[in-house]
Amino acid sequence: MEVDEDNRSDFEKEEEEEDDSVSDLLRDRFRLSAISIAESEAKRSGMEISPPIVACIADLAFKYIGQLAKDLELFAHHAGRKSVTMTDVIVSAHRNEHLAASLRAYSDELKAKEPQSERKRKKVPRKEDKGIDGMVNIPDL
Repeated sequence: MEVDEDNRSDFEKEEEEEDDSVSDLLRDRFRLSAISIAESEAKRSGMEISPPIVACIADLAFKYIGQLAKDLELFAHHAGRKSVTMTDVIVSAHRNEHLAASLRAYSDELKAKEPQSERKRKKVPRKEDKGIDGMVNIPDL
């Protein structure tokens, strides 16, 4: 089913163009960052890397990240959540054992740095809160 260009409102066209421009901006920034990282790693290792290869790696990484974002969104949705958790990220790396192990270690490290909060105690009913013998106390929900 094709969308008729004339039936779309100007607002919808503007919104789509804005989404495209934001996506292009993100892709360009990601690409620049990936190129910078690749060049610095090559320099640190004493290697040379050709610009077309770096550009190809940056584009592949951007496509991979896009797919990863979709997968993470699906994992969270499947679990009935609206936000992605660290567990979702670890599960997404299940095909790469080294990456999954690194993510688990990083997650454990983050958990260790979090301040330990006191566990919530269950309310213990006081004597005056107890019902009369034979009656069941039903708390308000």
